[in-house]
Amino acid sequence: MPVLCYHAIDPAWRSPLAISPDAFARQCAWISRHRRVVSLSEVVDRVNGAVRLPRGITALTFDDGFDTLYTHAMPILREHGLAATVFLVAGTLATGRPAVDWVDDPPPQPLGTLNRSQVLEMREAGITFGSHSFAHHDLTLLGEDECERDLRESRELLEDLLGHPVRWLAYPRGRHNERVRGAASRAGFTHAFTLPTGPEPRGAHALPRVGIWPKDGINALRAKTSDWYLGVRTSRMFPLAAAVRHLGRLRVPA
Repeated sequence: MPVLCYHAIDPAWRSPLAISPDAFARQCAWISRHRRVVSLSEVVDRVNGAVRLPRGITALTFDDGFDTLYTHAMPILREHGLAATVFLVAGTLATGRPAVDWVDDPPPQPLGTLNRSQVLEMREAGITFGSHSFAHHDLTLLGEDECERDLRESRELLEDLLGHPVRWLAYPRGRHNERVRGAASRAGFTHAFTLPTGPEPRGAHALPRVGIWPKDGINALRAKTSDWYLGVRTSRMFPLAAAVRHLGRLRVPA
C-alpha cells in the first residue's frame, strides 16, 4: 500500500523538496477522485494485522514540518477532505527554535517551520503528527546512545505538546540501519517510516514510503499510488531498468 511522502508546498522555493501549491492542488484533486486516502493509523493497523484494507488506497505524509504546510497545504487538504500526517523535527519546537540547517539547497530567505500554535491548530483540524527526530541528523552517523537520546527527546517533546503518545517516526533522509532501527524501538517508537531508493529490509521499523517530487505529474502520481509501484521501485532490477531507459534516450550517431 503506497504511503506518499511530501516535504514543502511552496510557491517560491525551487527545490527538489518543494512542490508548488497549484501542482499539489491538482494532485489532491486527482487523488480524491481516483484513490481512497486513509489515515496513517489505519496503515499501522494494517501492518499490525488488525484490519484488512482494499486495493486502491493511499496515505499522505509530510516530512520536516515547514510552515508552508500551514499556509498552503492545509487549506487544500481540507478542501478535498484528505487525511495527512506531518513528521516534525522536534527541535524546531524547542525554546530558541534552531534554524533549518539540514537543507542542501536553501532559498535566499530563511526557511520557516511550524510553531506550536500552528501544530495545535492543525491537530484540531484532524492532522496527525509523528517525529522526524530531534535535530534532523543522519541517524546512521550517530553513536548508538546519541541516536537513542535524540529520538527519545523528540518523542517526549512532541508528547508534551500534543498531550498524547507519539509512536511514529520518519527517519531523516530515509536513512536507517539495524542499529538505528533498534534505537527507534528502544526510544519508544512502535513504527518507523523510510524513503527507499532500492532494496531494503522491511518491518514495523522499516515501513517504505514513496517520495513525491516537483517533476512528478499526474501520470507519475498514478504510478506511484498503484499497488505494484513499491515492489518495482525497490526491486534489485530497478537500477538496471533505469539504466536501460537512459540508454534508450541517448542519440546514437549513425
